[in-house]
Amino acid sequence: MEDNNKPNRQEAAAGGQLIICIGRQLGSGGRFVARQLADEFGCRLYDKEILNLAAKESGFSEKFFEQNDEQKGFMKSLFHLHTPHVSDTNFYSSRFSQESLFQFQSDAILKAAQEGNCVFVGRCADYVVREMDRVVSVFITANLDERAARVMERHGCDREEALKIIHSKESTRSSYYNYYTGRKWGDGANYDLCVNSSLLGIEGTARLISRFIRERFGL
Repeated sequence: MEDNNKPNRQEAAAGGQLIICIGRQLGSGGRFVARQLADEFGCRLYDKEILNLAAKESGFSEKFFEQNDEQKGFMKSLFHLHTPHVSDTNFYSSRFSQESLFQFQSDAILKAAQEGNCVFVGRCADYVVREMDRVVSVFITANLDERAARVMERHGCDREEALKIIHSKESTRSSYYNYYTGRKWGDGANYDLCVNSSLLGIEGTARLISRFIRERFGL
């Protein structure tokens, strides 16, 4: 039976763009939740997709952005790349600096947000779009056992290796967020809503966030 309460693209667009920003612990299921919210509200989902947009805007190759994804600074990694990854024009441009990749990525996020309803996963999007209307920022956590299990399945590794991956990735991710925003990654004060996905599961967490968004913006 059709759910008459499920919003469509026209409903979500009423009153301006709807921008949903999802921060997440590794293995918390944040991307799965983001996908369900994007489907629910008729939004474009941007996770690694934003890297492609940033590459097109900047002239750098997408591979260059992927190798520096959610990492603080990139100058040190430049010297491990071959010059074909960077166009000659941008390589010698004055725009090429420690913060260039972040700026290109931020510009791509803002451009996407201005064009329509979006769900952004990570990449400091909550900070980048903070001055826009109808923005909701959410941080998703989960119990360590569940997070480790997801990482084990994704990487085909044992628990010990999964925990190392979690620690390494989150250390990099938090340093990136803290450096570029001046905020603390995962601090509840920086988000509109923080949810432990272990309590309600992925679908239940998505429904909870959906209800929160509807209440907040009268959808």
